[in-house]
Amino acid sequence: MTGPASGGLEVPEVPEAIDPDVDLHVPAQRAETAGGHKWPVLAAISAGGVAGSLSRYAASRAWPTADGTFPWATFSVNVLGCALIGVLMALVSEGGRSAHPLVRPFLGVGVLGGFTTFSTYALDFTDLLEREEAGLALAYAGGTVVGAVGAVWLGASVTRAVLRRSVVV
Repeated sequence: MTGPASGGLEVPEVPEAIDPDVDLHVPAQRAETAGGHKWPVLAAISAGGVAGSLSRYAASRAWPTADGTFPWATFSVNVLGCALIGVLMALVSEGGRSAHPLVRPFLGVGVLGGFTTFSTYALDFTDLLEREEAGLALAYAGGTVVGAVGAVWLGASVTRAVLRRSVVV
């Protein structure tokens, strides 16, 4: 590619990643999508997505939300999923252990992507607003964001601390 966006320089094309959280500039991550490896990656994501989605569905059936009440199942699933994403990303980025290249697409994109749910969160929020439960809707919206971000931070921080401790011992 040349032109104004590239400053007139020749810029090599970087293939598009199948796994959206793959940084193609990192050789180990680029290897996940190299050659004919896209089908195993897509299969791992699909299998993980089935497992995560079924787990979320089971949580919603086990902990149903009555009309006009706080959607605890969706809130809990999203916060727990975010904590596990923090754990996984700390393990992947700082664990120093080489895992099978399909572990991250299976767990991160598949299982945790299928388990957490922005669409149900948005639907629950809209439903609360339509039921004129604005205070509860805002508490849910804000609480989910704070809880999810806090859970990612806590999951990653605890995992990093455990990894550092295991290296020292």
